[in-house]
Amino acid sequence: MTWLLEQRNDIPAGERLAALWRRPGILGIPGAHTPLAGILARRAGFEALYLSGGALSSTLGLPDLGVMTLGDLVFFTRALHRATGLPIVVDADTGYGEALNVMRTVRELEEAGAAAIQIEDQILPKKCGHLSDKQLASVDDMATRVAAARRARRHLRIIARTDALAQEGMDAAIARSKRYLEAGADAIFPEALTSAEMFQRFAREIDAPLLANMTEFGRTPYFTAKQFEQFGFKMVIWPATSMRAEVKVLEELYATIARDGSQEAFVPRLQTRADIYDAIRYFDYEALDGSIVKSAIPAHG
Repeated sequence: MTWLLEQRNDIPAGERLAALWRRPGILGIPGAHTPLAGILARRAGFEALYLSGGALSSTLGLPDLGVMTLGDLVFFTRALHRATGLPIVVDADTGYGEALNVMRTVRELEEAGAAAIQIEDQILPKKCGHLSDKQLASVDDMATRVAAARRARRHLRIIARTDALAQEGMDAAIARSKRYLEAGADAIFPEALTSAEMFQRFAREIDAPLLANMTEFGRTPYFTAKQFEQFGFKMVIWPATSMRAEVKVLEELYATIARDGSQEAFVPRLQTRADIYDAIRYFDYEALDGSIVKSAIPAHG
C-alpha cells in the first residue's frame, strides 16, 4: 500500500496523539528531519514523530535563529505526514509572529498533517533552548500566543514550551507554565532542566502532560525514557539526533571519497538499494501503473 492509495484515517491526528499520551507509560518521540528518516523511525516501532526546527534549519543550511519560514516548515510537515501517517509534533518556534500569525501557523500546520505544535516563550531572534542569553517574551504575550493557537485549532494539540529556567529560575518557569495552561495549552515542555529533581518538581506542580527534551550536547543530563516516566513525564523527544547522525556519516563519506577518489571503502556502511526501495515501497508505487515495467535491482544492490 502506498500513500497514493492509503485511506484517510478518520481519527484526527491531534486526537490520536492525545490518546497515545493518555496511555500508561511514556511516549517516545524521535526526531525525524526528513520523510525517509520518519519511515525508518516508524519501522523501528515508534508511534509518533517530532519535527525539530533546529534539525530542519540545519538540513536547510540555516542557523536555528528563526530564519526558516513557515512555508519551509509546512512543506516538510506535509511530506513527513504523507510518508509515515504518524502523529507529528511540530516545533513552531515562537509561532511565526503574534496572534494572527500564530492562528495562521496553526491552520497551516494542522492542514499539513501536524498532530501538535510546540510554541516557545522566546522573542526573535530565538535560540536553541540549551544556549545562553535567550530573550523571553512577557508572560502576557506568550499567553496571548497560546490563546490564539487554541482559538484557531480544530484538533491539533498545543504544547507550550518555557525557556524561563535559566533567566528567571524554577519558580518562574512553573508559574509561567500554569499561566499557559490557563490560556489553553494542552501540555507543557519545560526546556533545559538540569537535574532529576527539577523534572520531578515540575511533575508534582504541573497538572498536565509534560514533555522532556533529551537532546545531546545540551544542559540536560542523559536520562532514559524509563527514567523520565519515573519522574512523571508523559513524552520524551530526541529532537536532532537523526540529523546529527546523518551529518556525521556524511562527513566521513566525503572524506573517504576525497582521500581515495572512490566510495568503495565506504560501501559496507551504506544502506543497500534494495533496502531503501523496500522502505519507500518502490515496487508498490511501480505496480500502480501497468505501463511501468518492473525494475530489476542490480546484483549486490
